[in-house]
Amino acid sequence: MPRIVMNHGAGGEAMQEFLSKHIVPHFPKASSDVPLDSMDDSAVIDGIVLTIDGHTVDPLIFPGGDIGRLSVSGTVNDIAVMGATPVAIACSLILEEGLDMDTVDRIMESMGRTSMECGVPIVTGDTKVMGAGTLDKMVVTTSAVGRRSELLDGNLAIASQCRAVKDRWCTDSNLAPGDVIIVSGTMGDHGVAILSSREGYGFESEVESDVAPLNKMIAEGLRAGGIVSMKDPTRGGLANTLNEWCSKSRVGIEVEQASIPVREGVAGACDLLGIDPLSIGNEGKAVIGCVPDLAEDVLKAIRGIPEGRDAAIIGVAKEGNRRVVMRTEVGGRRILEPPSGDPVPRIC
Repeated sequence: MPRIVMNHGAGGEAMQEFLSKHIVPHFPKASSDVPLDSMDDSAVIDGIVLTIDGHTVDPLIFPGGDIGRLSVSGTVNDIAVMGATPVAIACSLILEEGLDMDTVDRIMESMGRTSMECGVPIVTGDTKVMGAGTLDKMVVTTSAVGRRSELLDGNLAIASQCRAVKDRWCTDSNLAPGDVIIVSGTMGDHGVAILSSREGYGFESEVESDVAPLNKMIAEGLRAGGIVSMKDPTRGGLANTLNEWCSKSRVGIEVEQASIPVREGVAGACDLLGIDPLSIGNEGKAVIGCVPDLAEDVLKAIRGIPEGRDAAIIGVAKEGNRRVVMRTEVGGRRILEPPSGDPVPRIC
C-alpha cells in the first residue's frame, strides 16, 4: 500500500503529483479568479486574496531567523507575489508539552517584530498543546488575506502596452515568450543555513538564512511597471519555480548560470555536500517575470530596497519546449530539471 514519504511535502515534482492525485480532486471546485487547481501561491475569490502556510522547520531557531519570522514572512510573501497588498494574518500554534517558555517567548517576539516590519498585523489565532513525544516541539500555521493593489493595476496597464496580458494577477501562467526573468538576490541561503545548523557542518559561520518579508520590495517593482509573474522560490528552489512557469505558461526558459547570484559560502557548501543551490529553498527572495522593455526599470527599483540589492536579470522566456535550459559557465547547455523534492527537508 502506498504511504506518505517526505518528498510528498517537499515542493518538487513528487509533491505536485501527490496534490493533483490525492488532494485537489476530492475538493469541490470554486468559481474564482485564481482557483485551487492553478497551484499558485495564493487563491483569489470574490476579489479577496487568501493563502495559508504550515511551518515545521527544524531547528526552530537557526542562523538568520526562526520559525516565527519564517511563518510571517512566508505568508506575507505568498500574498505579495500575486500582486496583492497583505492586510492581516491569522496564526495557529500547536505546541509540544514540555517545550520551554523561553523558546516560546523568543519566537512569539520574533513574529511580532516581523509583523511590525512588514506592516501586516496578526489579528486572530488558535493554540493547542499535544503530549510530550507526539509532536516535534512546535508547528506554526499562518494564514493571510490581501486585497488587490492599485499598483498592480497600473503595473499591468503598462505591461499591456507592450504585449497582451492574459491574467489580471501575477500568476504562474502569465509568462510569454520574450519576457525577462529576474531574481531578487542570491539563491540557496536559507536551505544551507538550515542544513548546517541542523547537522553541525559549520557553514553557519558563513551563511545565514535570507528569511524576510518582501511586500515592500515587490511594491517598488510594481511601481516601475511591467511585471506579469512573480513567485517566491521556497521548496524546490529556483529550479522548481522556473519549471512550474514553463509548464503553466507553456513557454521555454533560458537562463545564464553566470548571471544567477549565489554566495561563495553557499556554493562551497553545496559543492562539498553534492547538492544544487538552484534546487534549495529560499525564504527571502522573489523570481519575477516582466516585459522586456521594462526589465531594467524593475531591476533598478527592487535594487533600491535592501532585500533586493543583489537582484539580477538571469534569463528570458522563449517559444518552444517547456523546459528550462541553462547556459553553463563553461559555455555548454544543460536542462535544469525540476527536483523531485527539496534536497534539504523541513526547511520551512
